[in-house]
Amino acid sequence: MHKEKLSNKKHHLTPIIMRYTIFLLGFVLFSCQGGPTSTNTQQKKRPNILFAISDDQSYPYTSIYGDQSIQTPAFDRIAQMGVLFNNAFCAAPQCSPSRAAILTGKNIWQLEEAGTHSSYFPNKFTVFTDVLEASGYELGYTGKPWGPGNWKDAGWDRNPVGPAYEDVSYEEAPSTGISKKNYAANFKAFFEKKPADRPFFFWFGCHEPHRVFEEGSGLKAGKSLEKANVPSFLPNDELVQSDLLDYAFEIEWFDQHLGEMLALLEAAGELENTIVVITADNGMAFPYAKANLQEYGTHVPLAIAGPSIEGGRKVDDLVSLIDLAPTFLEWTNTTPFQGITGKSLMNILMAKTEGIVDESRKMVLTGRERHTHARPDNLGYPARAIRTADYLYIQNFKPDRWPAGDPAVPLAEGQASAEDLKSMQGGYHDIDNSPSKSHITADSTAFPNYFQLAVGKRPTEELFDIKKDPGCTQNLAKEESLKAIKETLKSELMTQLAMQGDPRVLGDGDIFESYPRFASMRAFAGFRERGAYNPKYGKEALEVVKVKD
Repeated sequence: MHKEKLSNKKHHLTPIIMRYTIFLLGFVLFSCQGGPTSTNTQQKKRPNILFAISDDQSYPYTSIYGDQSIQTPAFDRIAQMGVLFNNAFCAAPQCSPSRAAILTGKNIWQLEEAGTHSSYFPNKFTVFTDVLEASGYELGYTGKPWGPGNWKDAGWDRNPVGPAYEDVSYEEAPSTGISKKNYAANFKAFFEKKPADRPFFFWFGCHEPHRVFEEGSGLKAGKSLEKANVPSFLPNDELVQSDLLDYAFEIEWFDQHLGEMLALLEAAGELENTIVVITADNGMAFPYAKANLQEYGTHVPLAIAGPSIEGGRKVDDLVSLIDLAPTFLEWTNTTPFQGITGKSLMNILMAKTEGIVDESRKMVLTGRERHTHARPDNLGYPARAIRTADYLYIQNFKPDRWPAGDPAVPLAEGQASAEDLKSMQGGYHDIDNSPSKSHITADSTAFPNYFQLAVGKRPTEELFDIKKDPGCTQNLAKEESLKAIKETLKSELMTQLAMQGDPRVLGDGDIFESYPRFASMRAFAGFRERGAYNPKYGKEALEVVKVKD
């Protein structure tokens, strides 16, 4: 039997050889640093790591951040035990690129196929989970790991996060939008199975609050429309309020399972020796949030607690989730691998001050490429952004394209199957289907300002005053009084992108358009072959070869 696997003329190590190489390197390096010996005498116990990541949750949707529509006691507890970050950002406003960035400590433009949604994750890239495992950590995950995308045919022998623990499920979930996976019970199964003398890294990838929500589930749970936290880019009416309450209800499900995991660790006497990190992969699945570089697409919650941290601190430093990989490695006394772009957070975590702790953290960078199949020829919407304490500057590389995907294109009878026609309904497919999306996009005259923000074409440059306009509703890029600020931000962004080898600024940006998509394809014109490279944009170095199973 043969399978198509990614070659790229770079993926030359088999998964077994690569993992064995990492294991030997990690073992040697860890031993040299005074890692556990066979007698394990007088060795400092290495901390466990519980990494909890929700699916599509924006800042500030937790109770400790001040949101009155939601109760998140587990998140709040970790924030009080450790550090609450007010300015944490994901690398991309989409799940699989963001998760790949977390695992590698790199930005999405450094990750080839893994920098776009639902493509390959090339196994040439080292992930911190493998390095931790090589140094003695037991790995496991439940829920959503890296994905969606194809890791098997890219050369991995398992998901880059580690082994799955998915056996325990509920017969019924509290709403139709919630997964039946019993995350806490699966964590318990992992914890009871792992060797007692081994530290662990466990990835709790909650499927919530990803769409679809059960409409009215928030109201059924007793939530109040008046307390719905409606951002400025959405209509503040009952339909949107109710949709946001459904979203809040699913965040609470994530928090409930996290609380059960913390209780298990506490009962086992392991909580004090466990690093707990709670965040989200990207922003909420509402128009002008997820899949956008605006604030609610990339600004995410983050709380971290663990051994030696002085708790109860709130910090305003600008941090990225690509900073987690070097943080985990430094905290566990594991030698970092080469090529990490992120910067360890240990100096912030071990400080005793609040506010701005590390004055050198002046900015974070974010970016996006293709999200869903939302345009002819399977094209994406490439953009990059720089966020400082005061401003967000965005460069849109293809302003002629619709940022949320093309409007629905009616096809003549007989030109497409019924299934294809259904896949095209509504248009703007980079926005998850929802009551709020339909509410705003069904009639452009009903909410003209909200409609334009959500789906309208955008200029090459956007500039937002974040402190005055966190919803990013007023583009100030043409303001003469801000011209110097805009040019400074643009220059810094382009300098950093060039230093990091971004093809979009080095003349080879179309390489991103060639990358395969493994999720569903729609009835747009042009290239639409699932799982294949688009030859119109491919390079000679990109090839798919046959290899024996």
